[in-house]
Amino acid sequence: MTMTTQALFNGHSMVGRLQRVLVCSPRAAGWNLTERVARWRDLGFLHAPVYEKAQAQHETLCGELRRAGAEVLELPSSADLTLDAVYTHDASLATDFGLILMHPGKANRVGEGIIHGEFSEQLGLPVFAKIAPPGTTEAGDIVWLNANTLLIGRGYRTNAAGIAQMRDLLAPKGVEVLSAPLPHETGPDACLHLMSLISLLDEKTAIVDLPVLAVETVELLHARGFKLIEIDYAERESMACNVLALGENRLLAIAENRRTNNRLSAAGFDVRTFSADELCINGGGGPTCLTRPLLRG
Repeated sequence: MTMTTQALFNGHSMVGRLQRVLVCSPRAAGWNLTERVARWRDLGFLHAPVYEKAQAQHETLCGELRRAGAEVLELPSSADLTLDAVYTHDASLATDFGLILMHPGKANRVGEGIIHGEFSEQLGLPVFAKIAPPGTTEAGDIVWLNANTLLIGRGYRTNAAGIAQMRDLLAPKGVEVLSAPLPHETGPDACLHLMSLISLLDEKTAIVDLPVLAVETVELLHARGFKLIEIDYAERESMACNVLALGENRLLAIAENRRTNNRLSAAGFDVRTFSADELCINGGGGPTCLTRPLLRG
């Protein structure tokens, strides 16, 4: 990898200082288009999106990312995107070797990985690999425990064939891929990712929805030396576990989850927040879901 490309992208960390990030605004995802909004029930939204409010909340999010020192890149609009495209994290995975384009388990999102790849290559970011059917993967199920260990949730969005492809791709690069079973919870129509249950805050601290994590995942985290901070369970439905690490002890969280955010502050973190009832809670995607980090320091 040349020094020029090294400065454009990397991966293998979820907690380093955020320097470059890809987002997709509600405008680009068509939240202002009647024909797309009409599908809100099919996509699992709580109610029909209110475009103006969601767009304003997204602009606040981007402002927080820029204040944290990140360059914010915005995905262009496309006829192949749906409302879910605002949750930019899921369609691709950043690695030190380039992007791995996901093949989402949610059918309406299959085209997003292709769009991520096309846009990234325009920026000079290479595509390392693509997950192919019958494999399914969504990056919301993928957590870098450290630079050489990837934990992938096995659930309704990411299947065994997808995990096997990830393992085959990354093993030659010295990356160990581990599988974590996910609960059925409310079934295949619900958007339950591994990152719905765990977010890394720094190299050895994670916020967790502990009762829903599998025993083997909890044991793995303890064996790897992680300190676990539990969410306030009254805030589970508002995605209190979905917290974006900005690096250098800074976090970005949903403002509505006040009790959980207070726990994070008490643990010594600098917690920045934005109101996200329309943008996040309605569609089931939090701050990590809204961002595809491309470069961390």
